[in-house]
Amino acid sequence: MAHTGHGGGDRGRPGKHRSNHGRTRNRSNQGRTRKKRSTATTARRALRREVPSTVALLADERDFTAMRRYASFAFDDHGAYLRQMEGLLRALAAKGVHTTVALFDPVAYEEFCADTRLDPDTPASRARYTAELAAAGGTVTYAGQPIDRLVPRLIGVAEEQATWEYATALLSRAAHRGDCRDDTARAAFDRAGAALRAVVEAAGPGVHHLVCSVPADGTSLVAVLHADAREAGPPKLAEPSALVFRTVLACGFALRSPGGLVLRTIVAGTPETVRGWAQQDGWLRPLSEAEVFTAYCTDAETGEPIPPEHGVEYRAGIPLDRPE
Repeated sequence: MAHTGHGGGDRGRPGKHRSNHGRTRNRSNQGRTRKKRSTATTARRALRREVPSTVALLADERDFTAMRRYASFAFDDHGAYLRQMEGLLRALAAKGVHTTVALFDPVAYEEFCADTRLDPDTPASRARYTAELAAAGGTVTYAGQPIDRLVPRLIGVAEEQATWEYATALLSRAAHRGDCRDDTARAAFDRAGAALRAVVEAAGPGVHHLVCSVPADGTSLVAVLHADAREAGPPKLAEPSALVFRTVLACGFALRSPGGLVLRTIVAGTPETVRGWAQQDGWLRPLSEAEVFTAYCTDAETGEPIPPEHGVEYRAGIPLDRPE
């Protein structure tokens, strides 16, 4: 028994050493595993910051109400919905995710689902539609702005996108009205770019606010553009507003529509000035001072006179050289 016991004791001591070594090795392996997992998680988080996100927002009560007919839509109060969406945007921004916001249109969504044969009453279909919105443009980058500032900007961008699409369709239609109409539409677009540059250059230094309106097909196309010419060098034009403005102006030229262009210039320390031009024969004809005053101080719907703005000077449009 002593031998057995002694023999067992001799075998036990090395076995104990092996057991401690095994536990140490297991702890080491577990540490390496945790480290690998931590590294993988960090890598995924880094990659996540490089994957952009798009959030589609129901900006007004009517559109929100239209979506409530879907059982999979989990909200019943528009105010609470907007607060939740703002929280989501902030959470994405806190993670470093580049996020853009698009306007969710229930009517366009329903048409999208019909065209793609998707069930509109699923989150997956709404996600597919949101991805299509991101690809089509007309989004606003989220930069931490509060929801009450984000919504008006989003609506403005959506309206601008719709104006551009409609104006582009009108130009395309004009391009197919005859064998040489394509050249006319293309030339009108180039001429619109030349006219825009000529107006801003003629206005000189300052911050310029331009509005172009073109009656077409029973409606009125309106484009707005801001140009900053306070510093030396070419004026800074807001994109994509410049493209929309140029396209609307080109429609007026191509369709020979009696549209107009108004320019408001702001220079520090001087009164604001307003000038105007009429679209005529594919170019811009400067309005007289009286015509500018009448256009600005007359109600477009009733024809009744409107008091002139305080601190604003109404001036004649500047003659612009027409390109060959």
